[in-house]
Amino acid sequence: MTEVSDDFGRQPPRRRVPGPARPERSARPVGRPRPGPGARPARRPAAPRAAAPKTIRLGSPRPRLRLVGLALTLVLAAFVVRLLQVQAVDASTYAAKAEQNRYVGYTLAAERGGITDRDGVALATSEDAYDITADPTLFTRKQLKVDDGPEQAAALLAPILGQDQETIVKKLRPADKKLRYVLLANRQTPQVWKQIKDLRSALAAKSETDPGTANVLAGVLSVPTTKRVYPNGDLAAGILGWVNADGKGGGGVEQQLNSLLAGKDGKIRYAQSGGRQVPTVGSTETPAVPGSDVELTIDRDIQWAAQQAITDQVKESKADRGYVIVQDTRTGQVLAMANAPGFDPNDLSKASSVNMGNAALQDAYEPGSTAKIMSMAAVLQQGVATPQTHVIVPNRLHRGDRLFKDDIDHPTWYLTLNGVLAKSSNIGTILATGQLGRTQAQANQVLYSYLRKFGLGSYSGLDFPGETPGILAKPADWSTSQQYTIPFGQGVSLNAMQAASVYSTIANGGVRIEPTLVRGTKGPDGRFTPAAKPKETRVVSAKTARTLAQMLESVVDDQEGTGTKARIPGYRVAGKTGTANRVDPATGKYKGYTSSFAGFAPADKPRITVYCAIQNATKGSYFGGQICGPVYKQVMEFALKTLQVPPTGAKAAKLPVTYSP
Repeated sequence: MTEVSDDFGRQPPRRRVPGPARPERSARPVGRPRPGPGARPARRPAAPRAAAPKTIRLGSPRPRLRLVGLALTLVLAAFVVRLLQVQAVDASTYAAKAEQNRYVGYTLAAERGGITDRDGVALATSEDAYDITADPTLFTRKQLKVDDGPEQAAALLAPILGQDQETIVKKLRPADKKLRYVLLANRQTPQVWKQIKDLRSALAAKSETDPGTANVLAGVLSVPTTKRVYPNGDLAAGILGWVNADGKGGGGVEQQLNSLLAGKDGKIRYAQSGGRQVPTVGSTETPAVPGSDVELTIDRDIQWAAQQAITDQVKESKADRGYVIVQDTRTGQVLAMANAPGFDPNDLSKASSVNMGNAALQDAYEPGSTAKIMSMAAVLQQGVATPQTHVIVPNRLHRGDRLFKDDIDHPTWYLTLNGVLAKSSNIGTILATGQLGRTQAQANQVLYSYLRKFGLGSYSGLDFPGETPGILAKPADWSTSQQYTIPFGQGVSLNAMQAASVYSTIANGGVRIEPTLVRGTKGPDGRFTPAAKPKETRVVSAKTARTLAQMLESVVDDQEGTGTKARIPGYRVAGKTGTANRVDPATGKYKGYTSSFAGFAPADKPRITVYCAIQNATKGSYFGGQICGPVYKQVMEFALKTLQVPPTGAKAAKLPVTYSP
């Protein structure tokens, strides 16, 4: 093949065909020699491989942690700043708010137990009431925005509480500016608290619509409590006593059994603000435990009859006072214990302090001739005489340093021992008791031992507040005259309960049962617990007791007896009159008389003892048979009918009173 040359006679250049593209090389490193002629050509690059899959790599956690740390730092810084503000900058402001919104506590008064008679009739009970209180810090200008908050509140409260405005203002503006609690009035009725609450609500509503009106009663609060109520007024007040302003028994059974009646107070603690409980804040409460109910041995109806009878006679005789006791001879239970004048425990503001006790237990006085039954008991029990024993009674009897006489002048009496008791002869009693020993000293000792067994000189067993044991000196300390006056009831003292117990002992066959006023108690669980069995003591034999009962009948039934006004148609009655010189408590000297009558019925099957005494009768008769005999009859008749005691129908023994010399 012929080559074609160009114009210059040379062969035309070979046409260069472009080869496959090479990957772009990077710049040759500096100092690396360029390939020269004859060098081995470089190896062709391998064919491109497929691209490898991409790998997702996690981001670094450090930035996030830095952000969280920064955020926490800012939050903590905010808390620190706020804490510094509360603790340092605004400390006084928040302290003042805390003072107005803090926990307060109150005592939850336990409901006081009731007192009933033997049949469950209420004698003392408790009703709902409120103690009206206030928080003085809520009456300041800072709280009410007025200067005369206490005065405005006092003007509204005074007519409702029945108090003087000045008194209320002093309580609402106390000297102690931090005082948070004052008592405005205690034991107010629910109606009183409702009046205050309604008035407070009205002021609150008005203050919301009229910013210029202050609710000056916002700080007046109430605490639920109870109020003691005696539904029968002055009935049995001497027994019941009363409850004082502190809610504790101030006398009588209320005081004696206060721990049982009072129960156990509870407590409540809660947060308050502005005088109101904060409902969203928890409170703690310990419930109160109610007191136990007390059931007395008293019969309300017999108590009423006794109180009515003695009150009427004291007024008629214009006497200082009087008392009547009714006792069940078989059990020793006291069915009535009435005093006149008395008091109404519902309103002590009108009561006289002299009459607020229980005079039947607290008065010590010389009993007079009603005590002769103990002398006769000693004589009969010792066997030195019988009811038919003859006793010559002169008009006067010289013993020791005195001349003794009877209550009336009389010729020489020829009496039996029964007649000595029936005619209530002091001289005959001295002569009879003189036979108790070979010497007067021995006779004194024997008589003293019987007086002690009958209960003189010691407490009756009722354990009643303020009770007197009376006065009975030991024989060695008896004066010359006391050796002869004590046998007929002068020179020795006792209380009315002791005197009644003497006759109940004889009626009970010679066995003395300690008197009781409480039958039992009923706890909050409703369980009844009977009272402990009273102590019993044999004083004289049953035979002696029966003989004494027959002799006491002569006092009432025999025309020559001194107790004829005590007769009860259809019943055999045993009783004894008494008229003693009385020691005036104010001067300590003899002034006036103690008039008395004691006895039981039916005489041959005794069931009830009644004792009556009247101190210093100044109008009409002062003899016991004349003014106390009718009281005895009235009360005994009522008691026999109330307890449905039938007559025995048996005839009396009719022991002789006199004899022919």
